[in-house]
Amino acid sequence: MDRATLAAYDKEAAAFAQDWHDQPAPRDLQEIVGQFFIKGGATADIGCGSGREVAWLNANGFPAEGSDASEGLLAEARSRYPKLRFARAELPDLRGIASGSFDNVLCETVIMHLDPALIAPSVRRMFELVKPGGVFYLSWRVTAGDDARDAHGRLYAAFDTALVRAELAGAELLLDREVVSASSGKVIHRIVARQRG
Repeated sequence: MDRATLAAYDKEAAAFAQDWHDQPAPRDLQEIVGQFFIKGGATADIGCGSGREVAWLNANGFPAEGSDASEGLLAEARSRYPKLRFARAELPDLRGIASGSFDNVLCETVIMHLDPALIAPSVRRMFELVKPGGVFYLSWRVTAGDDARDAHGRLYAAFDTALVRAELAGAELLLDREVVSASSGKVIHRIVARQRG
Protein backbone atom coordinates (compact mmCIF):
# COMPACT_ATOMS: atom_id res chain seq x y z
CA MET A 1 0.00 0.00 0.00
CA ASP A 2 1.18 3.51 -0.80
CA ARG A 3 2.45 5.00 2.49
CA ALA A 4 0.59 8.33 2.21
CA THR A 5 -2.64 6.49 1.41
CA LEU A 6 -2.18 4.18 4.38
CA ALA A 7 -1.46 7.15 6.65
CA ALA A 8 -4.66 8.86 5.46
CA TYR A 9 -6.74 5.76 6.21
CA ASP A 10 -5.14 5.33 9.64
CA LYS A 11 -5.56 9.01 10.56
CA GLU A 12 -9.17 9.37 9.40
CA ALA A 13 -10.42 5.78 9.76
CA ALA A 14 -13.60 6.69 11.65
CA ALA A 15 -14.63 9.31 9.08
CA PHE A 16 -13.94 7.02 6.11
CA ALA A 17 -15.82 4.18 7.79
CA GLN A 18 -18.84 6.39 8.46
CA ASP A 19 -18.83 7.62 4.86
CA TRP A 20 -18.75 4.06 3.46
CA HIS A 21 -21.49 2.85 5.79
CA ASP A 22 -23.65 5.86 4.89
CA GLN A 23 -23.38 5.13 1.15
CA PRO A 24 -26.14 3.17 -0.58
CA ALA A 25 -25.62 -0.59 -0.31
CA PRO A 26 -23.48 -1.88 -3.22
CA ARG A 27 -26.34 -3.87 -4.78
CA ASP A 28 -24.45 -4.33 -8.05
CA LEU A 29 -21.49 -5.89 -6.22
CA GLN A 30 -23.83 -8.08 -4.19
CA GLU A 31 -25.54 -9.33 -7.37
CA ILE A 32 -22.18 -10.24 -8.91
CA VAL A 33 -21.14 -12.11 -5.76
CA GLY A 34 -24.46 -13.95 -5.74
CA GLN A 35 -24.06 -14.89 -9.39
CA PHE A 36 -20.43 -16.05 -9.38
CA PHE A 37 -19.18 -16.86 -5.88
CA ILE A 38 -19.36 -20.40 -4.49
CA LYS A 39 -22.12 -20.45 -1.87
CA GLY A 40 -20.88 -21.70 1.47
CA GLY A 41 -17.25 -21.43 0.32
CA ALA A 42 -14.46 -19.94 2.43
CA THR A 43 -14.23 -16.29 1.38
CA ALA A 44 -11.56 -13.60 1.82
CA ASP A 45 -12.07 -9.84 1.49
CA ILE A 46 -8.65 -8.34 0.77
CA GLY A 47 -8.61 -4.65 1.66
CA CYS A 48 -11.77 -5.03 3.73
CA GLY A 49 -11.67 -1.50 5.17
CA SER A 50 -14.26 -1.12 7.91
CA GLY A 51 -15.78 -4.55 7.25
CA ARG A 52 -19.04 -3.70 5.46
CA GLU A 53 -18.62 -6.37 2.77
CA VAL A 54 -17.30 -8.98 5.24
CA ALA A 55 -20.49 -8.55 7.28
CA TRP A 56 -22.71 -8.82 4.19
CA LEU A 57 -20.86 -11.89 2.92
CA ASN A 58 -21.23 -13.69 6.25
CA ALA A 59 -24.93 -12.79 6.45
CA ASN A 60 -25.56 -14.13 2.95
CA GLY A 61 -23.97 -17.57 2.99
CA PHE A 62 -20.34 -16.77 2.18
CA PRO A 63 -18.32 -17.38 5.37
CA ALA A 64 -15.81 -14.55 5.14
CA GLU A 65 -12.84 -13.03 6.89
CA GLY A 66 -11.28 -9.68 6.12
CA SER A 67 -7.76 -8.34 5.89
CA ASP A 68 -6.47 -4.81 5.47
CA ALA A 69 -3.18 -2.92 5.67
CA SER A 70 -4.68 -0.14 7.83
CA GLU A 71 -4.75 -0.71 11.59
CA GLY A 72 -7.18 2.21 11.89
CA LEU A 73 -9.69 0.66 9.50
CA LEU A 74 -9.27 -2.77 11.13
CA ALA A 75 -10.11 -1.19 14.50
CA GLU A 76 -13.30 0.22 12.94
CA ALA A 77 -14.17 -3.20 11.48
CA ARG A 78 -13.59 -5.00 14.79
CA SER A 79 -15.67 -2.49 16.73
CA ARG A 80 -18.57 -2.67 14.25
CA TYR A 81 -18.46 -6.46 13.82
CA PRO A 82 -16.83 -7.97 16.95
CA LYS A 83 -17.86 -11.54 16.08
CA LEU A 84 -16.16 -11.53 12.65
CA ARG A 85 -12.51 -12.23 11.79
CA PHE A 86 -10.19 -9.44 10.67
CA ALA A 87 -6.40 -9.52 10.35
CA ARG A 88 -3.66 -7.20 9.16
CA ALA A 89 -2.12 -8.15 5.81
CA GLU A 90 -0.58 -5.93 3.17
CA LEU A 91 -0.38 -6.32 -0.59
CA PRO A 92 1.47 -7.72 -2.39
CA ASP A 93 2.84 -10.10 0.28
CA LEU A 94 -0.33 -10.93 2.23
CA ARG A 95 1.92 -12.56 4.80
CA GLY A 96 0.18 -15.23 6.84
CA ILE A 97 -2.43 -16.09 4.21
CA ALA A 98 -1.87 -19.49 2.58
CA SER A 99 -2.12 -20.03 -1.16
CA GLY A 100 -5.12 -22.06 -2.30
CA SER A 101 -7.02 -21.46 0.93
CA PHE A 102 -10.20 -19.76 -0.34
CA ASP A 103 -13.09 -20.66 -2.63
CA ASN A 104 -13.83 -16.97 -3.14
CA VAL A 105 -11.56 -13.92 -2.98
CA LEU A 106 -12.95 -10.39 -3.17
CA CYS A 107 -10.88 -7.22 -3.58
CA GLU A 108 -13.11 -4.18 -4.02
CA THR A 109 -11.47 -0.90 -5.11
CA VAL A 110 -8.06 -1.38 -3.48
CA ILE A 111 -5.35 -1.90 -6.11
CA MET A 112 -5.51 1.69 -7.43
CA HIS A 113 -3.99 2.71 -4.07
CA LEU A 114 -0.82 0.71 -4.83
CA ASP A 115 2.39 1.91 -6.38
CA PRO A 116 1.90 0.92 -10.05
CA ALA A 117 4.91 -1.43 -9.84
CA LEU A 118 3.10 -3.45 -7.15
CA ILE A 119 -0.19 -3.91 -9.00
CA ALA A 120 0.81 -6.95 -11.09
CA PRO A 121 2.44 -8.87 -8.20
CA SER A 122 -0.56 -8.05 -5.99
CA VAL A 123 -3.06 -9.41 -8.54
CA ARG A 124 -0.91 -12.53 -8.97
CA ARG A 125 -0.69 -13.09 -5.21
CA MET A 126 -4.43 -12.64 -4.64
CA PHE A 127 -5.23 -15.09 -7.42
CA GLU A 128 -2.86 -17.61 -5.78
CA LEU A 129 -5.16 -17.62 -2.74
CA VAL A 130 -8.00 -19.07 -4.84
CA LYS A 131 -8.57 -22.85 -4.77
CA PRO A 132 -8.90 -24.72 -8.09
CA GLY A 133 -12.38 -23.96 -9.41
CA GLY A 134 -12.67 -20.97 -7.08
CA VAL A 135 -13.57 -17.40 -8.00
CA PHE A 136 -11.70 -14.07 -7.77
CA TYR A 137 -13.54 -10.74 -7.90
CA LEU A 138 -11.36 -7.68 -8.46
CA SER A 139 -12.32 -4.06 -9.00
CA TRP A 140 -10.53 -0.73 -9.01
CA ARG A 141 -11.38 2.92 -9.48
CA VAL A 142 -10.44 4.05 -12.99
CA THR A 143 -8.11 7.05 -13.17
CA ALA A 144 -7.70 8.64 -16.60
CA GLY A 145 -4.37 10.19 -17.58
CA ASP A 146 -1.74 10.31 -14.85
CA ASP A 147 -1.62 9.04 -11.27
CA ALA A 148 -3.55 11.39 -8.98
CA ARG A 149 -4.00 12.09 -5.27
CA ASP A 150 -7.17 13.28 -3.59
CA ALA A 151 -7.50 15.93 -0.86
CA HIS A 152 -6.64 13.29 1.78
CA GLY A 153 -3.41 12.35 -0.03
CA ARG A 154 -4.71 8.96 -1.21
CA LEU A 155 -3.06 7.67 -4.39
CA TYR A 156 -5.21 6.79 -7.40
CA ALA A 157 -2.86 5.04 -9.81
CA ALA A 158 -3.56 5.23 -13.53
CA PHE A 159 -2.80 1.92 -15.23
CA ASP A 160 -3.85 -0.15 -18.22
CA THR A 161 -6.33 -2.97 -17.66
CA ALA A 162 -3.99 -5.14 -19.77
CA LEU A 163 -1.66 -5.21 -16.74
CA VAL A 164 -4.33 -7.02 -14.72
CA ARG A 165 -5.50 -9.24 -17.57
CA ALA A 166 -1.92 -10.44 -18.13
CA GLU A 167 -1.75 -11.74 -14.54
CA LEU A 168 -5.03 -13.61 -15.07
CA ALA A 169 -4.10 -15.06 -18.45
CA GLY A 170 -4.42 -18.63 -17.18
CA ALA A 171 -7.86 -17.99 -15.67
CA GLU A 172 -11.34 -18.24 -17.10
CA LEU A 173 -12.67 -14.67 -17.25
CA LEU A 174 -16.35 -14.58 -16.31
CA LEU A 175 -16.79 -10.80 -16.25
CA ASP A 176 -14.64 -7.92 -17.52
CA ARG A 177 -16.26 -4.48 -17.71
CA GLU A 178 -16.10 -0.81 -16.75
CA VAL A 179 -19.14 0.54 -14.91
CA VAL A 180 -20.33 3.27 -12.56
CA SER A 181 -20.50 1.89 -9.00
CA ALA A 182 -24.03 1.88 -7.57
CA SER A 183 -22.56 2.63 -4.14
CA SER A 184 -19.85 5.26 -4.69
CA GLY A 185 -20.96 6.70 -8.04
CA LYS A 186 -17.35 6.41 -9.30
CA VAL A 187 -16.19 4.74 -12.52
CA ILE A 188 -14.73 1.35 -11.69
CA HIS A 189 -13.46 -1.65 -13.63
CA ARG A 190 -14.58 -5.11 -12.56
CA ILE A 191 -13.10 -8.49 -13.37
CA VAL A 192 -14.35 -11.87 -12.20
CA ALA A 193 -12.01 -14.81 -12.90
CA ARG A 194 -12.26 -18.52 -12.15
CA GLN A 195 -9.18 -20.49 -11.15
CA ARG A 196 -8.91 -23.47 -13.49
CA GLY A 197 -9.20 -26.89 -11.82
